[in-house]
Amino acid sequence: MKYFAVFFFLLFSAIGFAQETETTTPQRVSGYIINDDSKQPLPNVNIINTNKVRGAKSDSKGYFEIDVQPNDTIHFSLLGFQSLRIRVTNDWIKNKVTRIQLTEKAIALEEVVIAPFNLTGYLEIDSKLIPTKENYRYSISGLTQGYEAGEYSPNAFGKVLGSIFNPADMLYNFFGKNSRELKKLKDMKKDDTIRNLLETKYDRETIAVLLGISKDEIPEIMHRCNYSDAFIQTANDLQILDAISGCYEQYKVLKRN
Repeated sequence: MKYFAVFFFLLFSAIGFAQETETTTPQRVSGYIINDDSKQPLPNVNIINTNKVRGAKSDSKGYFEIDVQPNDTIHFSLLGFQSLRIRVTNDWIKNKVTRIQLTEKAIALEEVVIAPFNLTGYLEIDSKLIPTKENYRYSISGLTQGYEAGEYSPNAFGKVLGSIFNPADMLYNFFGKNSRELKKLKDMKKDDTIRNLLETKYDRETIAVLLGISKDEIPEIMHRCNYSDAFIQTANDLQILDAISGCYEQYKVLKRN
């Protein structure tokens, strides 16, 4: 009887281990992405597993493959189309392939007003007419890189420190409550597909999805890290990601000390 009990114990342990391994091991799924209206395949769709921070792109036939686990969230985005998030289901993993439909955006072009400077053609005069704004960089001992500050100010450095250590400050709360997402920053930069995607984007949508925040919060975070308006408005998404990553590393060093 004792041997039967040991046998059943080992049997159930093996089954449980097999089920756990099957659940935690990434599995590859695939799909075809088409235009919801024309039913034509959509190439170059950006696909990101926001849980595993892995990316992929659809080919000329709209086909893609990506590693997933059950309940992962997959983000699909393409210029001119509404972005889409899909939860990975057991059915998708079982069937291996699915069909995704993206809907085109209705974009209304707005009037653009260009306000020229009254330039004279003389360099010495024109250089004084064009507004300039100096930006400065600061560095902290223990960090390998500095950060670009919004403007020169005797209390600019103290402003960042105050934001980092003030429990009521938005930056303090962001770094404290989103540590899990922020730890993914290094993984994001390791994935070539995500890096290449972020280098070409300026809409902050992908960063917001990966960090689990809204796009409106990103400029506020950058301001709290004392980055200039010029940098915030002109930097691509990869530069913004690097900036937030650098500010977070600064936060960790200062918090340790």
